Amino acid sequence: MDSYRVLSAYYDRFTDDVGYSAWADFFEQIFQREGLQPHLVLDLACGTGSISALMAARGYEIIGVDASEEMLMQAMSNTVDLSPRPMFLHQRMEALDLYGTVDACLCCLDSVNYVTDPDMLQKAFERVSLFLEPGGVFIFDINTPFKFGRINGQSFVREDGDVYCVWQCLVEDALCRYEFDIFENGGHNKWARYQETHEERIYTPDEILSYLTKAGFSDIKQYPELAFGPVTGKEDRLFFTARKR
Repeated sequence: MDSYRVLSAYYDRFTDDVGYSAWADFFEQIFQREGLQPHLVLDLACGTGSISALMAARGYEIIGVDASEEMLMQAMSNTVDLSPRPMFLHQRMEALDLYGTVDACLCCLDSVNYVTDPDMLQKAFERVSLFLEPGGVFIFDINTPFKFGRINGQSFVREDGDVYCVWQCLVEDALCRYEFDIFENGGHNKWARYQETHEERIYTPDEILSYLTKAGFSDIKQYPELAFGPVTGKEDRLFFTARKR
């Protein structure tokens, strides 16, 4: 499914509450806990480049990869003033192909759930492992089965000035389908309507653990959202860290 053809132009406006700085802080805390000082970092499924920009500003050399050309165009625009700028590549996760290895890989904001074929996710993890330095760390998050159960059948609304977005969530057969309707005021009481559909797969933590192990990762840890406390099973978002053997 080709997501973000329409939503890419509005994505940053509707995710201004994410708190990307807190995410970057969390990643650096993980680096410290793991005893790492990475130089070259891969931002896999980088989207509009918010994390890429923050990590680059903190001194990391960044490669951003995304399957959406539209999102990458936004990422390039968002990082135009950085020096050195992140390098952006148009690739799918399961077809990741870098010029060399990286010290760490980040994959943020439930991008893993967007890989709806488990075989493709296994391949994606294997590609990450291939391009990680031995001992390198892979950090990512997922939307949990608990969250999908909570949002099933619900509708959500975001409004920002002259743009109004509503989306509905429906879970069926281990997939969550999001139906987006975006309305933009073009002036003179005329509104344009755009529609887009996204899908995410529901992965259990045990499934993720199995895929990582098969891909050659070890020392796999799970954390609640942006914290280092115990996992209770009631988290909406779960973080994983894994080291390449």
